[in-house]
Amino acid sequence: MSDPTEIKRPKIITLGCRLNAYESDVMAGHARDAGLENAVFINTCAVTNEAVRQSRQAARKAKRENPEAKIIVTGCAAQINPDEFANMPEVDWVMGNEEKMHAANFEPDVLFGGAKIKVNDIMAVRETAPQLISGGNRASGNSQNRTRAFLQVQNGCDHRCTFCIIPYGRGGARSVPAGEVVAHVKSLVDQGYGEVVLTGVDLSSWGQDLPGTPPLGDLVRRVLKLVPDLPRLRLSSIDPAEIDEALFEALTTHPRMTPYLHLSLQAGDDMILKRMKRRHSRDDALALCARIKAARPEFTFGADMIAGFPTEDDAMFENSKAIITEIGIPWLHVFPYSAREGTPAAKMPPVKGDIIKARARALRQAGDQVKQTHIESRAGQTDLALFEETGLGRLADFTLVSVDSPPPAGSFAKVTLTGYESGNAIGRLT
Repeated sequence: MSDPTEIKRPKIITLGCRLNAYESDVMAGHARDAGLENAVFINTCAVTNEAVRQSRQAARKAKRENPEAKIIVTGCAAQINPDEFANMPEVDWVMGNEEKMHAANFEPDVLFGGAKIKVNDIMAVRETAPQLISGGNRASGNSQNRTRAFLQVQNGCDHRCTFCIIPYGRGGARSVPAGEVVAHVKSLVDQGYGEVVLTGVDLSSWGQDLPGTPPLGDLVRRVLKLVPDLPRLRLSSIDPAEIDEALFEALTTHPRMTPYLHLSLQAGDDMILKRMKRRHSRDDALALCARIKAARPEFTFGADMIAGFPTEDDAMFENSKAIITEIGIPWLHVFPYSAREGTPAAKMPPVKGDIIKARARALRQAGDQVKQTHIESRAGQTDLALFEETGLGRLADFTLVSVDSPPPAGSFAKVTLTGYESGNAIGRLT
């Protein structure tokens, strides 16, 4: 039986994107350094109504499981609608997206004092401070381990896609200067990370608010040049409309740049893309992926897709489903459309809920088939895998591979692929 006087360390519960996971690790470090006890932070997501519901549910569950703990809710859902969470009896304080990134706000007299809602105007934020993940933060049980590290280099978004509420939770686009990014990557390599993933809300817009408006490709080339001991560099989600020539060159020619891109595609029909207010067409996406594959044939793609966007008819949906196979997208994230109050799409004629669910299921099935075909096509090939704490190895093209007796997490090992099983590749150490 545990000692009832035992000090309970702070806990971070993360919902949503990789950027949130990264920020949770920053928060864990701040909470540890401030000596917080018996506190649970819920780092929420607002990308869909379901994500907001899960955020509320997480707060209630945290209180049930930790009745003596203080419950602090932060993240995008809390930023957009702080009153909703402040009115929950389980919640003690609500903290904004900008506030959660500053160590001073985790001091007990600051965090637990004053107003219940500590959320400022995110649109007034003009800079993104770099946040260094130290090895000690991994004790929090969050996303960072000695395999892949997610490094935030950009935050916010200046675009206004008609379905998206996230700019109101993240504010305007802002970038971390290249020199500071390089310094952080060097530190992560020194800590033993085998792969660094550059991440942001609108990563493609990195540099547009910096002097000289450098493109993202310049940052990538600088990291690769100035951190030669970094085994792998990967990018998180990229807008197909914003791949500059420097970035294209790095992606297709540099061996330490992973041959993988996750595209913010959203749809494969021109009318739906237009109504979403996206900046690429169907042909643009097809041409970009074909050009990349021609330059580097081992390249693979992931993508975000929305099923059942308002006004989507059967023919429009078929265009979206078809592009999964036409591009060849093994790693697909499908989101059933969820109307968010305050967005233009919420006022458009909706698709029926049962149709949305059926279309989401069909998109996932199409993606699963492409993934199986891709993995089976690699049978007999030998590649380098970075092994994660799950025991699975991650190939540069994002394939996960299972082997007997995997090496320790953080190790690179050569693996010969032998087949496909349960959504992943299987192989043997070579």
